[in-house]
Amino acid sequence: MSPLATERQLLQQLATALQLCQRWQSLPPPAEALASSQPFCCDTLAFEGWLQFLFLPRCHALLDNGQPLPYFQLLPMAEMSWGSDDQAAPLFAAIAALDAWVAKG
Repeated sequence: MSPLATERQLLQQLATALQLCQRWQSLPPPAEALASSQPFCCDTLAFEGWLQFLFLPRCHALLDNGQPLPYFQLLPMAEMSWGSDDQAAPLFAAIAALDAWVAKG
């Protein structure tokens, strides 16, 4: 599988995990919530909202433009946001896989 296909698959796994864990929102937040200058829009969105409405679209835009995903580590923020929520296990797994992929460079 090509790196691009792998990255798209990992992003899809994250989107699917958000849906399975019932953290996928059917309606987007107001534009003001997306315009936050705080990391992860932590003052206006829950972490899952940031993932769905900012992170995933921006990653797909990078890939659509032939650019690789940058290095990031989302798992610490996920752990801080969701703690030891057993129902979030699919999310932790999807985020860990994505973090591991971008760490490989």
